Amino acid sequence: MKLSVVGIGPGDKDYILPIAQQVLSEADIVIGYSYYFQFIEHLLKPGCECIGKELSEEEARAQLAVERCEDGKHVAVISSGDAGIYAMASLVYEYARLSANKDIELQTIPGISAFIASAGKLGAPLGHDFCCISLSDLMTPWSTIEKRILGAATGDFVTSIYNPRSKKRFWQLERFREIFLQHRSPDTPVAIIRQITRPAEQITLTTLEKMDTSLVDMFSLVMIGNSQTYTFQNFLVTPRGYLSRKPQTGQQIQDESFRQIQQQLKRTDLHPTDQWAVIRCIHSTADFEYENLYESSLEAMTQWNLYLKQGGTIVTDVTMVQAGITKAFTQQYKTQVICYLNDPRVEELSIQEELTRSQAAMRIATEEHPTALFVVGNAPTALFELCDQLIDQKIKPAGIIAAPVGFVNVVESKLKLKAIPTVPYVLIKGQKGGSNVAASIVNAAFTLDSFYQTDTGI
Repeated sequence: MKLSVVGIGPGDKDYILPIAQQVLSEADIVIGYSYYFQFIEHLLKPGCECIGKELSEEEARAQLAVERCEDGKHVAVISSGDAGIYAMASLVYEYARLSANKDIELQTIPGISAFIASAGKLGAPLGHDFCCISLSDLMTPWSTIEKRILGAATGDFVTSIYNPRSKKRFWQLERFREIFLQHRSPDTPVAIIRQITRPAEQITLTTLEKMDTSLVDMFSLVMIGNSQTYTFQNFLVTPRGYLSRKPQTGQQIQDESFRQIQQQLKRTDLHPTDQWAVIRCIHSTADFEYENLYESSLEAMTQWNLYLKQGGTIVTDVTMVQAGITKAFTQQYKTQVICYLNDPRVEELSIQEELTRSQAAMRIATEEHPTALFVVGNAPTALFELCDQLIDQKIKPAGIIAAPVGFVNVVESKLKLKAIPTVPYVLIKGQKGGSNVAASIVNAAFTLDSFYQTDTGI
């Protein structure tokens, strides 16, 4: 005894797979929804017994199929589309399991599902990850269906909807649309495909926002694109990514990183030049808190861009800041980057004046380069020294980058600088900062022009 569950495709005879045609031509008994026999009657052998049931009698069909299995008989159960997708296969197998006394040879013959046939008509909507969701809550709790809808919406899946709407179940599709609009663009392409491959076939292209759910019935399939899907002529296309591969070169990776960071920024009060500095700080640290820690004065970044491109001098408190400033920039503009920390005079001055080495190094630096751009990425004592020199009007620097990091006197040194309104500064509030952050701000000042010239630029 043999029991086959056969997918007969979406309707048109040309969409019935050859293997399905062969199995149906061998069947002694065929059981299915009465409406479907019109699509396969030409394939059946003379004398084949056809048993038609109504749309809601799925269990009766499955039970009858198992009961009619006898030695030497081949029973076939037909399903539209693919028999394993929202169709009869699982139910037939369940009833076969309950009839353990029968040694039934089971097989499932695949068919072309409605969403596959629809995808062919639409061109290429399934070019990337996709899912199918049935909106029928007759046997699945609606709370479960909503979880699946939310997963599809937030996961950016191309989504095909089965059982989308009927006379009595009309609100489910509206609810689906409401959930998707919370997570997808209103312009997301949508296709309503009715009676696919059949004489009454009708395809309507619309958007998630403009979708008219009254056009949908139980003979329809609805397909919603993902965030990349676009319309082309009368087609829907979902790119696989061949023309937008992941960046591979160092420059491509850096540019894509900057783009992703910029998309996630939230502050609206930042000047574009400051936003660029914030992007560079986050890129260096992978810490988005720097967007809120960043503060500047007197259009500092714009001033420093001009200063550095004219060959200005940079003084740093530690060699790590010096190393972090891109050499290609300093070489291009002949900008000098100086750190006095290892100068032989520092140790003697620090002992004589009871200063830290960083503070002593900064005192020597201010005497020799009073108009430099001073960059502090480590030592709060170096920043305190700069503040004192400013108060005593001993220096008139191009500006100060204040990004010392740590726990002792770090916050206080930054607050002291902030209270001096006469100097352009960028400071990182609180205890965070570091050499990499300080260097990132300098590199941002060097590259303002190139930033504006890119697609990523503001």
